[in-house]
Amino acid sequence: MGRKDSSGCCCCCDLLCGCLFSCILSCIFQILCTILVIVALAAFIFWLILRPNEVKFHVTDASLTQFNFTTNNTLHYNLALNVSIRNPNKRIGFYYDTIEANAYYQGKRFDTEILTPFYQGHKNTTVVNAVFQGQQLVLLSTDEVSQFDSEKTGKLFGIILKLNLRIRPKLGWIKVWTFKPKIKCGLNVPLKSNGTSSTAFETTKCSYDL
Repeated sequence: MGRKDSSGCCCCCDLLCGCLFSCILSCIFQILCTILVIVALAAFIFWLILRPNEVKFHVTDASLTQFNFTTNNTLHYNLALNVSIRNPNKRIGFYYDTIEANAYYQGKRFDTEILTPFYQGHKNTTVVNAVFQGQQLVLLSTDEVSQFDSEKTGKLFGIILKLNLRIRPKLGWIKVWTFKPKIKCGLNVPLKSNGTSSTAFETTKCSYDL
């Protein structure tokens, strides 16, 4: 009797398995592509319906009653800021879960304050207050000390406010994803003496710090 050729059967099985595996991969790829297209289309339709607008930040008032730099590299300060937050959207509200306010002078952070969380409805303007008061060791170079002395003479200090936020948009009853924008405000703050200053503080528009 002749023997059956098993090698032919093995080749057929290998070929069948290979085709089956390729079909499975092809199906998975097509399903993933379909899901991505659906998600992208849904996001585009969502954007068309809502047309979300960028939240705007302004520092509307600043009161600086103390800003002294001593010979032992200590900065004594008393700074109060009013920050206006405008939500121009008609259908979207925002939960401000975290508001971290940082004050900088010549690139050195001298204070951090955590502000009270709040919810902001649509088409709404909310004003938050950030108060920085105390003393802090700040290491300035010789040139930076000279810059401080120059600003002290002019009674106008360049201070930067940075806000680190954690925000959740709200559409109806739906709370969407969390995002963490960073806001930067470059301020020229006049020093007050006996409750008055030689120049008035000008409202300053803030930008997104990317």
